[in-house]
Parts: sequence; C-alpha cells; structure tokens
Amino acid sequence: MILFKFPVAFCSTSDETLNKDCIDGATASIVLTFGFYQSSCPEAEPTIFSWVEKAVSDEPRMAASLLRLHFHDCFVNARSFGCDASVLLDDMPNFVGEKTAAPNFNSLRGFEVIDAIKADLEYVCPQTVSCSDILAVAARDSVVLVSIYITGGPGWDVQMGRKDSLSASLTEANNNIPAPNSDVHTLLSKFQNVGLSLQDMVALSGAHTMGKARCFTFNGRISSGSNGPDVNLEFLQSLQQLCSGSDANATLADLDHMTPSTFDNEYYVNLLSGEGLLGSDQALVTGSVDTQQLVESYVDDMGAFFEDFKSAMLKMGSLASSENDGEIRRNCRIVNQFNK
Repeated sequence: MILFKFPVAFCSTSDETLNKDCIDGATASIVLTFGFYQSSCPEAEPTIFSWVEKAVSDEPRMAASLLRLHFHDCFVNARSFGCDASVLLDDMPNFVGEKTAAPNFNSLRGFEVIDAIKADLEYVCPQTVSCSDILAVAARDSVVLVSIYITGGPGWDVQMGRKDSLSASLTEANNNIPAPNSDVHTLLSKFQNVGLSLQDMVALSGAHTMGKARCFTFNGRISSGSNGPDVNLEFLQSLQQLCSGSDANATLADLDHMTPSTFDNEYYVNLLSGEGLLGSDQALVTGSVDTQQLVESYVDDMGAFFEDFKSAMLKMGSLASSENDGEIRRNCRIVNQFNK
C-alpha cells in the first residue's frame, strides 16, 4: 500500500505541529501534530487509506461524500470545537444529533465507511484513534484517490490529535453550514465566522469538482437563473428537463458535469461558462469581482488551485477541541457514556 505524502507550508509552531492560536484569532489550545499516531498506532493511516480506497473503488461518488462529511463536521461549533466528529453522532438521550439538520438529512453519506474504519482500528489500537481524525484523513485520501493520475494533484500530510465531542448541535448545523442557494455575502459571512478567508472559501468550493446534488438543492437556480446576466440558457434547460420527472427530489445531477469523478479545476471552467450547478457555485462568478478573479485564476492555473485548496483544508481542519475537551469514542455514533 502506498501512502501519498506532500510537504506543506503553514502557520506552525515548528515543522511538526500546528497551534490553533495561529489561525485568525482562534484561541483553543490544542496542538495538532504530523505523525501523531506514529508510535501509538502506526497502522492508523494505512488502515484508513485501505478502507477509503475500497469504498471509492466500489462507488466513485463516495470520495465526494467522505470529503463532505469532514466539511460539514468542521463548520459546526467551529470556534470552540469544530472538527470533532459531532456530525457522526446519532441522537442521544441528552441531545439531538446533526444528521437530521437541513443541510445533512437524506444528503450526507459515508457513515458506514467511517464505522468500518473505526471498527478495524478499535481491534488494532483500542480507543486510540479519534473519529474526528479518521474524518480528516479519509477526506484527504478521497481527494488523492480521485486525482491520482493528475500530475501534481493535491495531497497533504494531515495534522492529527483531535478529540471527539461529547455532544452535537442540530441548531448550529442548521445555521452554520452554507446552504446551496447562498449568495456571496452569506457564504463569506459563514466562512469568516469560522476563521476562513474569501480565498479559502473559493478554494474549498472547488471540492464541487466531484460529487452530485439532488434537484431540490438547485431548484432556485432553474427558476431564477434565466433572469440574470451571462445566463447559460441551454444548461439551465437541461437541468429543468432532468428535474421534471415525478421523482425529481431523488434525481441526482453532477456538480461538475464535465469531469464528475476527477478532482481537477473543471469546476471553475464550468462557472465561467454559466454551468455552475448550485446557486452558491454560480454566485462566485456573478456575485463578486473578487471571487470572480479567483475563479479565473484557478481556471488559468490548476496548480494554484491545488495549493490553495491544500492550505484551506489544513486551516479548516485545525478547528479542533482543546486538549481537555472530548474523548476518543469507541463507536463513532455514540459517546462512550452511552456505549456500554
């Protein structure tokens, strides 16, 4: 098995660690470390990669689903906990989980893949590898696997040492995760709320170069898109036809209809052609000169997109609980207190 490792440049206390205090005023004390499980569980990353590789081989769409799980996890309660695997929790006696939040319900996938990884790691290294670290590594591995044939494709060492949350927040999941019909102002506000910049926002949006979305997530694009400037009527009509069936809510469309299973910069090319699937995608071109210029730069230079995406993923992934908060769950769906 081959693990892909790439050097990274980031705000860091040393070559091996990243202190969250470096990130835009965040104050949690946790230090995430490269090679965190090298001694305690050297099998961790190879095991995660093996399961992700199998899942993506069985269903290529799973790569986008696992990446999205990490994203939706990190955006909830990000200032104090962030990437803490709260998204994986089922409803508990003392809280309602995040799986039924509007951005997640009947939408997030890949929970069974994470379950399988966790079960394997619990057998090899009991109560050692956090579910939140599994999510971060699985997201990286998913991107690597679908860009494996692209020269200079994105990959990065994942900093680890996160703890798993003891609770979840349905309210924050509903309020904090960007909606598919968001305008640029709303998108930027949600990203800045978790310490991410406009450039981070545009780069992370590039994750939509793979994966699918249901018709109800882009209905607004179909109904209102024909009223704006630089509209691609042919594209919108194709979406309208796709979603005109009796079971439209279950119908899926590719977020990037040109190269839907490859992590590349075609997503941005589509935006300049008026072929962004979601309203929040196309808004990056129509809603702001600053975001449009970044889109154009990523069209011209795929390597620049890859570098900015890696940096933004590290930055987002650094939103983690403090050393004294959380636990290492034995089952990613249940806090240990209820997992007897």
